Amino acid sequence: MHLVFFKYQGTGNDFVILDNRNNQIQLNQKDIALLCHRRFGIGADGLMLLNSRAGYDFEMKYYNADGAEGSMCGNGGRCLTQFAFDSGIIKEKYQFIASDGPHEAIVTQSGWVKLKMIDVKSISQLSGACTINTGSPHYVQEVMNLEEFNVVAEGKKIRYNKEYKEKGINVNFVERVNKDELYVRTYERGVEDETYSCGTGVTAAAIIMSMENDTPKQTVQIKTKGGSLAVEFERTGKQSFQDIWLCGPAELVFKGTINVNGISKV
Repeated sequence: MHLVFFKYQGTGNDFVILDNRNNQIQLNQKDIALLCHRRFGIGADGLMLLNSRAGYDFEMKYYNADGAEGSMCGNGGRCLTQFAFDSGIIKEKYQFIASDGPHEAIVTQSGWVKLKMIDVKSISQLSGACTINTGSPHYVQEVMNLEEFNVVAEGKKIRYNKEYKEKGINVNFVERVNKDELYVRTYERGVEDETYSCGTGVTAAAIIMSMENDTPKQTVQIKTKGGSLAVEFERTGKQSFQDIWLCGPAELVFKGTINVNGISKV
């Protein structure tokens, strides 16, 4: 099976995108894992299908790099919106459906894509950390000297501990740069490694780190290994947040064709 694919990235979080509006693409978990493989395939943190969906501009179908269907991916949603724009679906504001429900998105004149995330209604506080769902489940821990921190080793310990091993959790380590800026590094389930950026993860970190601030509307600048993002939100209660927007670049890397049946079977 020959596929036309598009490779997009948002602050180094990279994705294989397939236009499936004709509903003709049939891939199994092994196919998807091979397409995402960085030695034997195209190489990506995940794969997305742009599907048609009645009542929406499109449907986002997301798969992790291991080929399993994933939960919401923030940078993926921004990249898929940019792909829709590049493919001729031109809207002032996009309305699309993903695994966690409806989303809005805007392609700005400055070249950034803004994605509205789900509302946050509760946060679980642990000893030295918090857990939160921003479309995907996240564990957030503040650390010092994050640049030298072993994200993979420490993230793997938490992701595979007794509590999270079965369903998995994304593990974020965050360091405060200044009052309005954070540095975030994330170990992602499904990729089972550190990614250059994680959209739902930086959203989680921005919200968690803002809890001591009583300002209702906030914008937090985020530094990741892959570049800069921003998270805008409104606090409506002690642990409730709404009007949450993940903002940042989303860019085409390259376009190509690939014979799925011809990929080395690893």
